[in-house]
Amino acid sequence: MDVSLALIVIMAVLFACGVYAMLERSLTRVLIGFLLLGNAANLLLLIVMGYPGIAPFYGSGEPDEMSDPLPQALMLTAIVITFAVSAFLLALIYRSWQLGQADTVEDDAVDIAIREGSVEAEEAMDEETEIEDEDDDATTDFVGVATSPITIPVERRIVDDHADDDEEGSR
Repeated sequence: MDVSLALIVIMAVLFACGVYAMLERSLTRVLIGFLLLGNAANLLLLIVMGYPGIAPFYGSGEPDEMSDPLPQALMLTAIVITFAVSAFLLALIYRSWQLGQADTVEDDAVDIAIREGSVEAEEAMDEETEIEDEDDDATTDFVGVATSPITIPVERRIVDDHADDDEEGSR
């Protein structure tokens, strides 16, 4: 299979630009990023498809000359999914514009409280690790667990499957 290096580079650039655009706070840029990711996925499936051959119908030729129908079906599915999510994002952008005359996502009080709480929790975790670092005799991360190898007690029970069949047959 001979793949063009230009297609691979274009696909990688589309993926990179799409991910970068989706990390923005503007919903319009998120939509553009998602569209770029959808096109990059379609290009990836086009690259994976390989050399175009004849239609994969029974009796239409040699198996080596036929094209693979699976990437074609996956590409159609990717197009439909991209279209549906894009329509949903457009509806979100339109509603956001109606309500606030902007399409950017702003931090609300809950987001700020979570951010401050996570900083405090991180500082508390740092203090706990400093205390644990002072105890050098600990050999495991688990509290109260011996460092001996794990042993699992196993009960062996012999079950006679044919005994149940004999009882049912005698009834």
